[in-house]
Amino acid sequence: MKKPEYKRILLKLGGESLSGKKGFGIDIQKINFIAKEITEIKELGVQTAVVIGGGNIFRGQEGSEKGINRVSADYMGMLATVINALALQDSLEKLNIETRVQTAIEMKAIAEPYIRRRAIRHLEKGRIVILAAGTGNPYFTTDTAAALRAIELNTEAILKATKVDGIYESDPLKNTKAVKFNNLGFLEFLNKGLKIMDATAISLCMENNIPVIVFNFNTVGNIRRVVFGEKIGTIVKGE
Repeated sequence: MKKPEYKRILLKLGGESLSGKKGFGIDIQKINFIAKEITEIKELGVQTAVVIGGGNIFRGQEGSEKGINRVSADYMGMLATVINALALQDSLEKLNIETRVQTAIEMKAIAEPYIRRRAIRHLEKGRIVILAAGTGNPYFTTDTAAALRAIELNTEAILKATKVDGIYESDPLKNTKAVKFNNLGFLEFLNKGLKIMDATAISLCMENNIPVIVFNFNTVGNIRRVVFGEKIGTIVKGE
């Protein structure tokens, strides 16, 4: 029987992936779909950490642009990620999957504080670890949080879930003739100024040789295909 290509991964979910067609808030059907897809790779024995965004509820940068102090806006965005993490935890636990939510900002009543060794132990025990509140610092995106946690937890790859099937030279939802990249080097990604993941996150991955696989999470079974090493989406890695 074929074995998964990766034993431990970090799944980066944008907050928008939880909102479904509405584009905001939490769509229960969509979050249940996500939970089932995660359950499938968990049952293959793949240790899975999840970093989740909060853009479906509040995005710090947008709040700042509307006049909210940037630091306050970013903290509000971090709190939004915690709401999403609790929603995903609930959906996973209804499928009898053991989970732990860990937050970069302490909130003992609802989640564990992020402690690297504890998170690794949970992964080793087969629990899904959902990491919320970004890095706990303003001015850093959840993409950067994903890169940082992937390094700390010794994951073999970051799987960045999106609504398109990889990285394109321009937005394929707006430009039907946009060219897709199947493979990109880290420096090539940075030089092209691609926006699907921020430069700080990509630089961290480059320095620590952690590949990033960008794929369409809306297609049933895609995350399974990725962990088995099938050539879907776009892989960004060292030269």
